[in-house]
Amino acid sequence: MESWDLSGLELKPRLPEILSSSEDARVIALDLAAGESLDEHEVHERAFVVLLAGEIEVETSGGAKAGGGPGLLIEFEPRERHRVSAKSDARLLLLLTPWPGQGHPGAMELREKLYSRRHAAKR
Repeated sequence: MESWDLSGLELKPRLPEILSSSEDARVIALDLAAGESLDEHEVHERAFVVLLAGEIEVETSGGAKAGGGPGLLIEFEPRERHRVSAKSDARLLLLLTPWPGQGHPGAMELREKLYSRRHAAKR
């Protein structure tokens, strides 16, 4: 068994800390300072965001919106594009599952990684 005092972690804004990582899931703690955001992005895994402190607003590229304070839980489909904005200093717990998700560079063979890099460079 492992345990963490999530409120006592000494994090720096926008510098995530990986708390646990296995083939099943990755758990990450992240602080965002008031007014900061994680600009529109996506992850390869199903993502769960739990707000531990502060207030955030979230918007997907499809126009869905959610927001709130401590206790807020948001679930994203794999590759669902979204943006997270901190309305006040916020602490988030992220759960990505399975880890790594299909298409994630960490799950690719070397040949697939090279193709992905070449394809991205053409964009």
